[in-house]
Amino acid sequence: MPIDRRHILGASLLAALPLPVNSQSPPPSHDSPPKDSTEVLPLWPNGPAGNLNPARQEVSTPSGNTKRFVTGVSQPRLTIYRPPKPNGAAMLVIPGGGYRFVSIDNEGHEIARWLAAHGVTAFILTYRLPAEGWATPHLAPLADAQRAIRLIRHHHKSYSIDPDRTAVIGFSAGGHLCASLATLFDHPAYTPVDTADSLSARPALFVPIYPVISMTAGTAHSGSRTNLIGASPSDEAIEKFSLDKQVSPATPPAFIAHSEDDATVPVANALLLREALKAHNIKVETHLFAEGGHGYGLNSPKAKWGDLFLSFARARGLLA
Repeated sequence: MPIDRRHILGASLLAALPLPVNSQSPPPSHDSPPKDSTEVLPLWPNGPAGNLNPARQEVSTPSGNTKRFVTGVSQPRLTIYRPPKPNGAAMLVIPGGGYRFVSIDNEGHEIARWLAAHGVTAFILTYRLPAEGWATPHLAPLADAQRAIRLIRHHHKSYSIDPDRTAVIGFSAGGHLCASLATLFDHPAYTPVDTADSLSARPALFVPIYPVISMTAGTAHSGSRTNLIGASPSDEAIEKFSLDKQVSPATPPAFIAHSEDDATVPVANALLLREALKAHNIKVETHLFAEGGHGYGLNSPKAKWGDLFLSFARARGLLA
């Protein structure tokens, strides 16, 4: 099956994965967190284009803590978690951080370890932050996400994965970038640099968790909106990056989870996305939790979405 067509069928994602029922792994211990993967794949062979701030320095704070925040990203990259027994599926993992930092631990490394425990090869995206000095700041994260999924497919043999079984999961502002990839995968966010860029950037499935979706004032997370499209964005920018308005029949199936007591990103974001997907007859499952708050990754005792996602995939015929 060719992998360079623009629209990859979502129904082929994760077909026949040997995952046990109720198999969600417990999150890593905060007392002795496991070591991070050291396998890294840079996104851009000569660095990303449009760097207006060459003095930028990457910083990870607080050092040694299990919830590190990364800023100053000049070299976007994928950190790869290979499972002992890969089942052929791949997941691009996009941490949140309001487009101000990358929450690399609880929405990155912990998620990747959990996926790898189920045989899914996980790729954590450390992406550029739009307000840190890029020529096209609103497109920098999307360019990194598009490039990431294309590179995963380009190197599929090296990772023992099926390029048609490549999905994306994202959290908070990372959920916005996840949904951007699902709805704007055809948008020309960057100039192609090599043969990998001939491949599709459309994920087979997308999983936005407590996501930012709308850029409309009153519904948007104000920090994400300002960092991505500016303090006084144009109506065109608001429309383009309000992703409920970008859903089309080509958008892949989705699993959405959000907490109704989320005081950071209003639950209305998830509901707007669900409504748009339903209007286009896109398969979607939505879980709303009465409590849970925001930013919990897999760690909320009241918003346990992990096993629900696995069940969703199984019910769709995506898991064995």
